Amino acid sequence: MRSVISAWLGCLPIVFLLYCASVLASEDSCGIAVVVPAHPPARVTFGAERLIAALRSAGVQAQLTQVTGRSRFIELKLAESKAGQEAFRIQTMPDGNYQITGGPSGLLYGCLQMADRISRDGKLPGGIDISDRPVFELRGVCVGLQLPSVLPGRGTYEYPITPENFPFFYDRQLWIEFLDFLAANRFNCLYLWNGHPFGSLVKLEEYPYALEVPEEIYQRNVETYRFIAQEADRRGIWLIQMFYNIFVSKPLAERHGIPTQHSQSNPLVLDYNRKCIAKFIETYPNVGLLVCLGEALRGQGNQEFWMRQAIIPAVKDGMARLGLEEEPPVIVRAHAVGDMKALMESALQDYKNLYTMAKYNGESLVTDLVRGRWQEIHLDLSRLGSKHVVNIHLLSNLEPFRYGATDFIGRCVLACRDQLGAKGVHLYPLAYWDWPNSPDKTEPRLRQYKRDWIWFEAWGRYLWQPDREKIADQQYWTDRLAGFYGDRRAAGLVLAAYNHAGLCAPMLLRRFGITDGNRQTFSLGMFLDQLVDPGPYGPVSGLWEWYSPPGERLDVYVKKEWAGQPHGGETPVSIIEDTLRLASQASQAIDRAAGLVTKNKQEFARLQNDIHCIELVTKYYAEKARAAILVLRNRYSKDPNDLKAAEVHLARSLDIYRELVKRTSNTYIYANSLQTGHRRIPIRGWQDDRPYFYHWQHMLPLYEKELEDFKARISSPEQARPVSEPGPRLESAPFTLLSDHAQTYHVRVGA
Repeated sequence: MRSVISAWLGCLPIVFLLYCASVLASEDSCGIAVVVPAHPPARVTFGAERLIAALRSAGVQAQLTQVTGRSRFIELKLAESKAGQEAFRIQTMPDGNYQITGGPSGLLYGCLQMADRISRDGKLPGGIDISDRPVFELRGVCVGLQLPSVLPGRGTYEYPITPENFPFFYDRQLWIEFLDFLAANRFNCLYLWNGHPFGSLVKLEEYPYALEVPEEIYQRNVETYRFIAQEADRRGIWLIQMFYNIFVSKPLAERHGIPTQHSQSNPLVLDYNRKCIAKFIETYPNVGLLVCLGEALRGQGNQEFWMRQAIIPAVKDGMARLGLEEEPPVIVRAHAVGDMKALMESALQDYKNLYTMAKYNGESLVTDLVRGRWQEIHLDLSRLGSKHVVNIHLLSNLEPFRYGATDFIGRCVLACRDQLGAKGVHLYPLAYWDWPNSPDKTEPRLRQYKRDWIWFEAWGRYLWQPDREKIADQQYWTDRLAGFYGDRRAAGLVLAAYNHAGLCAPMLLRRFGITDGNRQTFSLGMFLDQLVDPGPYGPVSGLWEWYSPPGERLDVYVKKEWAGQPHGGETPVSIIEDTLRLASQASQAIDRAAGLVTKNKQEFARLQNDIHCIELVTKYYAEKARAAILVLRNRYSKDPNDLKAAEVHLARSLDIYRELVKRTSNTYIYANSLQTGHRRIPIRGWQDDRPYFYHWQHMLPLYEKELEDFKARISSPEQARPVSEPGPRLESAPFTLLSDHAQTYHVRVGA
């Protein structure tokens, strides 16, 4: 070939030179200079590197420079924008070159936008003039430095940062990959959660014995943490450390003979925590704080004292050490705070740059339209003058299956802005306690951010811009899924399956569940008694009063039905009918897509199995709820035929559950990532000092026994006696309060 080319060149030198000139005039071979300003911020350089990579992938020669002497260039121009620091503009200039303008973050996002356009089209765009900026100011994802179960000899949330506990923390390549993923999806916050991170991340001169890890691990922790913060900042991501109050390190607690967790302050824990926070700010100056005043710390007075006497003074101490005049932002979480509005009004007297955070649907995803008292809490916080963040927390009812209901996610983001007044959203992964691994039974384990890419991408897309035109938005997701599965027809069917199946667990939980919290593993099912008489199991009324459209629970529905009264809103029967229809449509769609998929076939098979599992869970609840309706009706009718009919539905639910066990036995390690005794519904997730009842296989014998016991009860001479009568209501006992500083409270929702 070389000899042929050489001969051709020798014969046609003039033609060749003319040809080269024409080629060099084209953008695909003459090259493009990406021009950055002098001394560019790190995130501008990062954006430029991503842009150059996209150009080169499209066959365009590209290089980074600070001069515009080349014939073709893309200039990155730093300019402040009234639209905000993340706003940008991309335009074709009169000379045919390109200019991207914005602040450091704006240039980063402008480069990413341009890179996406080039990757999609395979070439530089023609004439272009677009401006863009995000709607939500804080768009964050959280990662837990916490484990599925409690460590021996320790309390809840007490997890020192060590290679044994968190090997992923030290995996720099994994962090690079994950941070790139977050940047690509336009997230600008990364939250790390840990009960007491200071015992692993700072060393105090006053309390040298408080360090929870060996010196060499401490040094690795500092280096790794700074690396994460630096790499996050390069991608426009603000690293934020969450912690609970009041905790102290285990070595300090043992040294002084005190507990590791405290419900109120004392001079030692106040001084220790204040020094911890100040040292943390000094050691990691660009890292933010997310303060959870609840959990161990109890009582409004104690919480306000801790905020104003520990947290705020500690931050100011850290500012003084760094010579800072501008207050760094501090996010305060509403969880377990009695009156968050009053606490914030008090704290704002001492510190102005405060953000607030409150859960969206508790610890599940149940509705897009929060109402009642919970909506009022969000609105009160959003009107304080500080910025309010909604926490999409834990997702207990979605575990362990894949979730990609883009329509529902889009409505949730709109509700966060329009109904709750939020300026930011804090997003949990779908299997929080076991990060970064997914629940799938695979070898090697799947990474959550890869398995659940559509979960993260959907939230990121709508947090950037929630007001999307429906047809264009559907086209976007069809294109994305077509790229993933290799076929557009398959993509449309997969999207339909996601959107249909994604409504089932939210609708079922809000009508039949006990709680919105992680006490309940929804996909493991419920006992008939929990449906018929939830009272003894600690029902959380906010589940149907705040996180649900108006409607009726099982007992109210049956009472009205018996009395011939009209029903209002959602009913158990309407939910059964609607979710069965949605689940069936999802399964039909995913099965029709199966023969069309040409890429990622193994992942499609897992998704297909998930959709069928969701349908089985839906059918299971439908049959169990029908049985519960008949048992409740028996209380009025005293008709033994009601109980016989209930037995039929209970038996059907068991058959469905057996099929669910078959589908999950070889596909899932667990149904829920939290493996502690805190889980109590359908049954306590702990046995013989170890995690148990976390898989459908564990629950099957219990549901089989439930059916046997039910049959025995209704076949006895006492069959006319109503089944599952409510137990007696417990009354308060008289007592004398001995502690001077203790506070009493009534056992009720929110206490």
